[in-house]
Amino acid sequence: MPRLVNHADRKKRLVEAVWSLAVRNGLEGVTLRKVAAEAGVSMGQVQHYYPSMSDLVQDAMRRSVLELNAKIEAGIAAIDTASAEDMLRQCLYAMVRLDEESVRLIRFSLAVVGRAMSDSSMAQMLAPADDQLRDFTAGLITAARVERGVERDADAHIDADICWAVAVSLGVDIALGHRGAESALAVLTYHIDQLLAAR
Repeated sequence: MPRLVNHADRKKRLVEAVWSLAVRNGLEGVTLRKVAAEAGVSMGQVQHYYPSMSDLVQDAMRRSVLELNAKIEAGIAAIDTASAEDMLRQCLYAMVRLDEESVRLIRFSLAVVGRAMSDSSMAQMLAPADDQLRDFTAGLITAARVERGVERDADAHIDADICWAVAVSLGVDIALGHRGAESALAVLTYHIDQLLAAR
């Protein structure tokens, strides 16, 4: 009986090899041959799934973004509250309460930044929060202000953009070892408190 091959698992294994190599040596240190060695497979297997280095790096980047998004979505789904403020805080806190895998994914994203300067498709993957997430966050900000009885003459969508810019920047600081999670959490908490305060 022929052996069943799990192609999704094989591709994930190759992508994880790219993540590890890029974090250790930078993206310029990643080659198809090194990916094969890191994953413990033949060059032929790598080229079967990814004919070029560009194909492999793009898939690795796409998957890293999806993985990080999935972690944020899981954090939101786990919230057992009807409070918009609690949901807003937990949604943003997901970017600073990073597990080891999330730190590795952020470090990989940073390794790709140089490539994104000359590759528009890569730059698009590294783009800030999409409209759906921005709308969701803006809705939470507006609802949280209503819960608090706070009236603000402010654009909730711009506030949502700022929130994600702050949260992502703090997550990068943690991934690079520039600050600890407690410090990042304190800064983000302060920003949210100011965002929801009466003025």
